Amino acid sequence: MAVPPVSPRLAKAGSLLCTLALGLLAGETARAGEAVRSTHWVATWQASPQPVWGEGFLFPTHLPPVLSDQTVRQVARLSLGGERVRLLFSNAYGRQPVTLGPVTLALPTATAGGIAADSLKAVTFSGQPTSVIPAGGELLSDPVALPVAALAQVVVSFYLPLPTPMTTFHWDGRQSGWIVPGDQTRALRLAIGGQSLETTARPLLAGIQVATVTPGRSVVVIGDSITDGATASLDRDQRWPDVLAERLAPQGVAVVNAGISGARLLSDGMGVKALDRLDRDVLAQPGVASVIVLLGINDIAWPGTAFARTASRPTLEELIAGYRQLIQRAHARGLRVMGATLTPFAGALPDTPLADYYQPAKEELRQRLNAWIRTAGAFDALLDADAALRDPRQPTRLAPNYDSGDHLHPGDAGSRALAAAVDLVALLPEVESGQQP
Repeated sequence: MAVPPVSPRLAKAGSLLCTLALGLLAGETARAGEAVRSTHWVATWQASPQPVWGEGFLFPTHLPPVLSDQTVRQVARLSLGGERVRLLFSNAYGRQPVTLGPVTLALPTATAGGIAADSLKAVTFSGQPTSVIPAGGELLSDPVALPVAALAQVVVSFYLPLPTPMTTFHWDGRQSGWIVPGDQTRALRLAIGGQSLETTARPLLAGIQVATVTPGRSVVVIGDSITDGATASLDRDQRWPDVLAERLAPQGVAVVNAGISGARLLSDGMGVKALDRLDRDVLAQPGVASVIVLLGINDIAWPGTAFARTASRPTLEELIAGYRQLIQRAHARGLRVMGATLTPFAGALPDTPLADYYQPAKEELRQRLNAWIRTAGAFDALLDADAALRDPRQPTRLAPNYDSGDHLHPGDAGSRALAAAVDLVALLPEVESGQQP
């Protein structure tokens, strides 16, 4: 049976429909491809959570015990940029859920605490404008479409509508933040009054992640106050991981600071011991490829001081076992581990309740541990922080130009020297040696 001829008009219409369908399909495919390309999340900033201590501790918390009907505004400098941003909140040490009211993300202005109106974004959680951080848990936001450059600052504001005990924070952010009355999450300039508080503590906000077009990589630095930046210039992003971030940003690599002042490898202190927070602060960070470990001076020096008057100093064998456990767990996740020698501390913390922080027997243990770090081959790479910062004429002391003045923590120049001592190729072998900034 003969097939009737198709009319020219019908043939043309069919051709148009086919072209349109192919175009729509190509558009959907392109958008799907774009989504796939932009769903690589990498950690770009962190403030490792700590439990808030009681009134009897040596240092103040710089936070009220309870916040209610107040807005917290914090500034964070990212290491790696991206097209979208996610926020991570932590209630790790809370015994009750924390209700979050509105949360916003913005870029800062030159005014302290100010935000740019055209950058202001509402942050949602599973599509909702408010949420709850579970007791002992975390809360990750939905992606926020806010393009940010590498080494740029962002401003995070969140409102706490209900009485909220402060149980989880990061004590020393070395960055000014504000706690103000009412819901000021969308305020371009904060209304600061008599009930306002400026603080460097960081309650609840624990991490920031960015989406990158290609799989991003991050280096996590786990350490104590030397890494946390205890004596770094305020609001200047001069901690040594900040300076390392400036070296690695051109390579498309983030640097995440997992330092906690007072941190120890084997024992709890001003935060839980490193072996207990390794999963959360290092291994769980998206995109992590390498970790730098600069820990141990507080394990050696705390015992016998006002921090731990009756505690026993760990043995060299106990410290080595702790390092080996950390290395083994990192290797099990495919991470490269760079070990750092412990920096000089003779004369540390003079004219303070911790003037006995340094003792000759502690120095002898530091030297023996440093010798093991340098020669045992347990780490994949070495950062000789001791050699980078010591005084050549008095090797048990920090070099005067690198000393913050307390003979324990490096100042800004010392932080720059320490970051410069990191061999980027040893840290990340895929980095081309000729491109080391």
